[in-house]
Amino acid sequence: MHVPDGFINAPVSAAAGVVAAGAVAVGLRGARRELDERTAPLAGLVAAFIFAVQMLNFPVAAGTSGHLLGGALAAILVGPYTGVLVIAVVLLMQGILFADGGLTALGVNITVMGVVTVLVAYALFRGLVKLLPRSRRSVTVASFVAALVSVPAAAAAFTLVYAVGGTTDVPVGKVLTAMVGVHTLIGLGEAVITMLTVGAVVAVRPDLVFGARGLSTPLKLRVGGELVDAAPAEPQAPSTGSPKKLWAGGLVTALLLAGFVSFYASASPDGLEKVAADQGIDRNVEEHATADSPLADYGVKGIDTARLSGGLAGVIGVGATLAVGSGAFWAVRRRKAASAAAAPSGARV
Repeated sequence: MHVPDGFINAPVSAAAGVVAAGAVAVGLRGARRELDERTAPLAGLVAAFIFAVQMLNFPVAAGTSGHLLGGALAAILVGPYTGVLVIAVVLLMQGILFADGGLTALGVNITVMGVVTVLVAYALFRGLVKLLPRSRRSVTVASFVAALVSVPAAAAAFTLVYAVGGTTDVPVGKVLTAMVGVHTLIGLGEAVITMLTVGAVVAVRPDLVFGARGLSTPLKLRVGGELVDAAPAEPQAPSTGSPKKLWAGGLVTALLLAGFVSFYASASPDGLEKVAADQGIDRNVEEHATADSPLADYGVKGIDTARLSGGLAGVIGVGATLAVGSGAFWAVRRRKAASAAAAPSGARV
């Protein structure tokens, strides 16, 4: 659902940029509470993994494909504030390096694909987790539903932005029906990917999954005929593996997906591209500012073999996203540590 330049006029694109910048600023502040020495590296890995999976377009209907948006996955794994930052990093790398998503439309893309998906998905996820039994299975079920709903919600948000600042005269009702319809199908794929990924991490290191924290049921003791909560047990180190093993396994998976599996992705246009072509939204589309970059369209310029060119571009993208994301999240984490060290004893940071 990467919006290119030309779909939305300059004033609305600028306004969306302000909204996106504000969301990133709030995300930076909130991420200081979510990240610690274990989860900061995971956040960078999540950004790289989402970048890789977004290269894997899957068919959803005749002549249409879809790909992961990733907002639900990021929010559940590393927290909603950090999740917004994760998607912003992915979209920034895609726009600058691969000419995917317009640069003037970057604010629109962050708002629609990052802020909306994270807010909708995480709010729904938390509500479902409170209603369902307190178990790991509930986390995976809630992640499926949250991811499914987040995608058509993002499609509706794009339609709203188009209604205010679209550069073509297409009835908004037609755009809304087409966008929500196809993205509901795409949402099913998003839901499956999110559920499987969250389930895999929860099975190995549930303590690292932000959305799974605090789900253990407190032990009850009968005292004087009444049930009371037992004193919490001393925290024990997880016995299912180290964060380094999870990080390494996730990185290898991302590299394989981007460097090899992406060659077999669907070549059909994604949901937004298909709707734009069918409804005429793309009549004023503009050429990307970095269309001549060495990695434009997810290929390495000068390498004629499609498999090698695309695979190498994917590996470079994973590495670049990991480096930028990890650096940003470590900086946030270090700032939190520095603030805590400088704060007077007993003061809140």
